[in-house]
Amino acid sequence: MLRTHAAEKLPEPPRAPPAGFAFANSYAALPPQFFVRQDPVPVGAARLIKFNQALAQELGIEYGTFDDGTLAAIFSGNLIPLGAVPLAMAYAGHQFGQFVPQLGDGRAILLGEVIDRSGMRRDIQLKGAGRTPYSRNGDGRAAVGPVLREYLVSEAMHALKIAGTRALAAVATGEVIFRDTPVPGAILTRVAAGHVRVGTFQYFAARGDLDSVKRLADYVIERHYPELKAAEHAYLELLRGVAARQAKLVASWMHVGFIHGVMNTDNMSVSGETIDFGPCAFMDEYDPAKVFSSIDSMGRYSFSNQPAAAQWNLARFAETLLPLIDTDSGRAVESASQVIAAFPQEFERHWLAGMRAKLGFFTEEPGDLELARAWLDLMHRNQCDYTLAFRRLSDAADGDPARGGADAKLRTLFARPGEFDEWIQGLRIRWAREPQAAADRVDAMRRVNPAFIPRNHRIEQVIAAAIEREDFTPFEEMLSVLLRPFDDQPRFEAYAAPPQPAERVLQTFCGT
Repeated sequence: MLRTHAAEKLPEPPRAPPAGFAFANSYAALPPQFFVRQDPVPVGAARLIKFNQALAQELGIEYGTFDDGTLAAIFSGNLIPLGAVPLAMAYAGHQFGQFVPQLGDGRAILLGEVIDRSGMRRDIQLKGAGRTPYSRNGDGRAAVGPVLREYLVSEAMHALKIAGTRALAAVATGEVIFRDTPVPGAILTRVAAGHVRVGTFQYFAARGDLDSVKRLADYVIERHYPELKAAEHAYLELLRGVAARQAKLVASWMHVGFIHGVMNTDNMSVSGETIDFGPCAFMDEYDPAKVFSSIDSMGRYSFSNQPAAAQWNLARFAETLLPLIDTDSGRAVESASQVIAAFPQEFERHWLAGMRAKLGFFTEEPGDLELARAWLDLMHRNQCDYTLAFRRLSDAADGDPARGGADAKLRTLFARPGEFDEWIQGLRIRWAREPQAAADRVDAMRRVNPAFIPRNHRIEQVIAAAIEREDFTPFEEMLSVLLRPFDDQPRFEAYAAPPQPAERVLQTFCGT
């Protein structure tokens, strides 16, 4: 078990009153090789930026007696709630294809777990809470920019009905941290169904510690896949279950133009959630080869490569489970390979179902895949804004080409509108075969084609206001817009607009 560096031994933070968090910790009950007990490193002048009251209520947190100062103290790690068992989790991972045998929580502290009001177990974790034995050369801190980015994007993903971690709080630390330039520090409190990653399994498999791999697999089954406990081949079914959730998750990313940016195995959660938002971004103009991450120089995690990256990660997960799947290595490889080989079809099934909904189809026809691909090719050739094109297509979906207005607005997105005219004729023929009324189609499409996404240039404006003027009003306004992505919000129409040429964001950064 790793030890905290002697230079970082600080007085233990005081304990908060009993009221507040009803912790029910399970990961802390695992053997000591799974984590290091680690309190957050206190900060000098914590100040609350944002507290997500709706999520706190969902988690059953009794925060009514906490003022902003107490909340800032709790979510900075200066005040540890009673019942918390702070720890840093151990894991490994393939980073851009290269295996690193020890990574771990280098700037994150798992405070503990609560059972939410629906009966689901949820992790509460501080990001940017100071150095841990896994920090290597890092300072264990987070900057205000990445914290605001993750808060906005994670809550937007939730509003878009995409599985992902949630943001419970953001706190300014009052300290300056050093990246390329000095920047203000901050801490994000995120909530997850779980923080076990493919890389957690790899950590033990790389050490030949099969007992810990089995212990971890049993833990994941108990927590995330309890229906598998009685399965005859539980570990093979665990692989199948994780693959199924990842297929659905990545398809949901593709539906909204989301690019994760750093799909390393240590960033793939076995619970099926989007985790570690780092250099993530949403596309403006549609380009399947689009990359934003400054460290992805080869396009490994480009938009169109995300399904293949997920399949590759799942193959690494399968490797860790082989001794559990079957004592005969040949049979184990054959069984696991079948699951991995089936992933593209599973992904396409989810992707096509979502594209049918986005295109306004209630029924299934054999030509739908070709029609959807033709639409994407058309958008790519014409450099159409992905989100805006689908939203305007929703508005034009009443089936009446004579109405003109909505069609005209959609048509203006295309550099070669004649190509659009040809394609939409085929779409209208397809719509005419649907049994539902045109108004129902419009309504259904508007529920899956958002008007608002976290536009990269808008996020950068929010971050600039916070850093340069300590002004969090733009953050609050953008957050309120993103929480209603499918609604028309005339007051905030500017948030739906693509960036002007000078506003375009070409790269995003990890923020570690």
